[in-house]
Amino acid sequence: MMELILRRCVGLIVTLVAVSAVVFLIMSVLPGDPAAVMLGTSASPDTLMALRHELGLDQPVVMRYLAWLCGVATGNLGTSYTYGVPVSDLIGQRLVVTLPLALMAIVLSVAIAIPLGVVSAGKRNGAFDYIAGVVSQVFIAVPGFWVGLLLVMAFSISLGWMPAGGFPGWQAGFGKALAALILPAIALALPQAGVLTRVTRSSVLEVMNEDFVRTARAKGLTRRQALWGHAVPNALVPVMTILGLQFTFLIAGAILIENVFNLPGLGRLAYQALIQRDIVVMQDVVLFFAGLVIVMNFLIDLSYLLLDPRLRGRGA
Repeated sequence: MMELILRRCVGLIVTLVAVSAVVFLIMSVLPGDPAAVMLGTSASPDTLMALRHELGLDQPVVMRYLAWLCGVATGNLGTSYTYGVPVSDLIGQRLVVTLPLALMAIVLSVAIAIPLGVVSAGKRNGAFDYIAGVVSQVFIAVPGFWVGLLLVMAFSISLGWMPAGGFPGWQAGFGKALAALILPAIALALPQAGVLTRVTRSSVLEVMNEDFVRTARAKGLTRRQALWGHAVPNALVPVMTILGLQFTFLIAGAILIENVFNLPGLGRLAYQALIQRDIVVMQDVVLFFAGLVIVMNFLIDLSYLLLDPRLRGRGA
């Protein structure tokens, strides 16, 4: 098992390096000159050239990539062209918003989808199964940002229960900060909960037809006991796979949701960096997003070893 984990760790590092090369290449071919954006259209050629030299933009692409990669490996992410502060500080300040938001959305998605999918499978072709199918389809079809706007209209403008946007900071109090993230987390969670409900239902139904479940029923277990005690634990592997993929969609969806709710998170930082042509911030944030997704999928792979002992035995 240890050898398997080491192989996965090596694969994780290789994937991160490959992603960093792709991210840097894409950012390097984007149109526009960061130095010209910073100085404006009235800047003289000599001033523009001096700034490009100071920023290292006059060096070959390979040299710039190697310098950036070495900086990332040592924790030096560079300095933002726009803000004039280290990018690591910017990411740290915005991460305290985006990470709790993503975690809240994952928890809400699982809390809604797992019970809904399992009960729907247990009551197959019944009224509850039909209603759950319709609800999950609606969740999937409705865009998250539109759900966010509806939530603001209902709970902020009409009822006044929740803040419409902004983030007061954790220093303003845990309750106030948490309240500012509830509506965005719901807007992020509902579409993912719809997908996870359908996957959970299908996975549980497939496992319920396995021989070991029928054997458990033959030994005297009720359908409910066989469902929750035997079918659900064995149906979690494909569900965990979808959870890993959903984390990717949550990170991508955070860009829209954070702009809808005016949250100072990583998604909004990436959007602002794109508008301001701040290449250093853009490539660092994109690499950070990609790293989060890769690490999350790595943890999901490790969870398979805990959920399914057969994988440990075959060394896959």
